[in-house]
Amino acid sequence: MVRTLLRRCAGGVLLSVAVVAAVTAGAAGFFATAAATAWIPLLCAAGLVALAAVAYPLAWPAFALLGLRRRRRAATTFAAGVAVAVGGLATVTVFRPGPHPAAPAPPAGVRFWNLPTGSRIAYVHATATGAPRPAPVIFLHGGPGTPGEGMPAAGTTLAADGFEVYAYDQLGAGRSTRLDDVTGYTVARQVADLDAIRVTLGADKLILIGQSWGGSLAAQYLAAHPQHVARAVFTSPGPIWPGAYTDGGGGDPWARLTAEQRERRDDLFSSPRVIVASILQAINPNAAHALVGDDEADALLHAAALLGKDTANCPGAPPAKVHDNHQGYYGNQLTVEDFAHVPDPRPALRQLQVPALVMRGECDFVPWAQTYEYRRTFQQATLVYLPHTGHNLEGGQPDAYVALLRAFLRDEPLPLPAYTSADPPS
Repeated sequence: MVRTLLRRCAGGVLLSVAVVAAVTAGAAGFFATAAATAWIPLLCAAGLVALAAVAYPLAWPAFALLGLRRRRRAATTFAAGVAVAVGGLATVTVFRPGPHPAAPAPPAGVRFWNLPTGSRIAYVHATATGAPRPAPVIFLHGGPGTPGEGMPAAGTTLAADGFEVYAYDQLGAGRSTRLDDVTGYTVARQVADLDAIRVTLGADKLILIGQSWGGSLAAQYLAAHPQHVARAVFTSPGPIWPGAYTDGGGGDPWARLTAEQRERRDDLFSSPRVIVASILQAINPNAAHALVGDDEADALLHAAALLGKDTANCPGAPPAKVHDNHQGYYGNQLTVEDFAHVPDPRPALRQLQVPALVMRGECDFVPWAQTYEYRRTFQQATLVYLPHTGHNLEGGQPDAYVALLRAFLRDEPLPLPAYTSADPPS
């Protein structure tokens, strides 16, 4: 009697082990197959086969311990039942699409360039109304993959000074092209698009105004095409080269989230679907893209960005405006990944004689040393420190920001003193 009870207990334990081992094997088969293909049905089939291949042989001795005679049928039924249960659970969790609202219609004034690189780029243009200037101004937004909406306020002012001014959504962001092969989001592609824009405009030289990541992109363009840049402005720039920093540089824009905001952000990224997509992204980004498409992923990043939109400002600053020109999730993720592996551009940049203006706010989350490196790298760089503002200089100190841009682009004395020390002002 005791022996029979022990055998049945052992059989029950072995069945439990079989379930855990089968589910683990199924997940391993699913993710291992992702290394070879991005086709989700094949990943699922591989996972189910791996699950059954482990569940069946483990169930056989378990049913023997339980005293069942038709063990083959029982083991087959068990393996099939585990597969159905796991498949059903995955259907309502991992494979259940999240919110993916359709993008609103572009507002008036948005136009498109169809570039020879294959990119369809959305842009806005402020036409020069003053005495014409030889080089157009190009605003480069941050992120990567975090566009603005419409023409920056400073762009209208610069147009009145005679500059043709453009602001565009970079590849994979806003209303511009999303790639089917997400591994195509690279720094080199962004640089190629920018140069194709220059050629489309018929301009020999450009004036680049790069915000945050846009500053990093401007530096990359300068390293590749120094002869085509008249002047460069770096506002709250990201790292010139992330390889110089153990953490990749750029600071932590999430550091100032409240506990409630952190909890809401964690909720956004902790669903089984998002976790599986994150694992797939590390194995095969195109498999992640096949599971979670652009609309859904972009909406997820947009929701996260709304949570943290004011954490980059000084405490007590007015809230930033909200717009519907969505972030590009895969453009962000894959460009950041590629940026971590680009060659060091600083040796080439140190040789340039291109005038550069670097602006930084008091409350910027980007470490001071990374901002100062722009001044140290460019021979003709001027660094200006703006108090009482954060990462978004135009929003925090609009008058000073515009005055600095106008003076620098017109080659006039700057209205604020340059800061020359390697240490930030106290």
